[in-house]
Amino acid sequence: MQEDVNIFYNITYGELLQAQVIEQIRLFLEEDPEALYSLVIGTDSQEKTNGDASKKHIDLITAVVVHRKGFGGRYFWQRKNSVVIHTLREKIYAETLTSLDFAKFFIPLLKKALNGKSPNYRLEIHVDVGEHGETREMIKEIVGMVNGNGYVAKTKPEAYGATYVADKHTLFYNRKTIG
Repeated sequence: MQEDVNIFYNITYGELLQAQVIEQIRLFLEEDPEALYSLVIGTDSQEKTNGDASKKHIDLITAVVVHRKGFGGRYFWQRKNSVVIHTLREKIYAETLTSLDFAKFFIPLLKKALNGKSPNYRLEIHVDVGEHGETREMIKEIVGMVNGNGYVAKTKPEAYGATYVADKHTLFYNRKTIG
């Protein structure tokens, strides 16, 4: 199933084009321009074997979350076609690079839509690695990759954009594919 990378989803608004997502974020930021915001990008994936254990595929879900500190937020997500992986390291790299690629293209479009108005937001890339579990060995290299691209990295348990928001929708797509 081919997914259009310009298509996003939101629980309230349903299917949206990228320009509509940017407009929704702009409107949300302009509701209270004096507030503090976090703009979060995070990607998670779900493994699928499709009956062949030697060919693991992952479906990647990228979430973009805009959070008004103390007052809630909104989020949108998109699905990327499955990618073949062989190791946990490849999976984490695919997730992180997907978030970085997304930020590279999405953030300039958002800044253009804000038309010089710069609300006080902190841009964060949330990565699915943490001090506990198998990914602990990769924290420095993954955080270094994100920081080296000019972004702030958040790891578990603070990486809710990847570990909760995007993860919620990887499970949805996996059930949809299987069931």
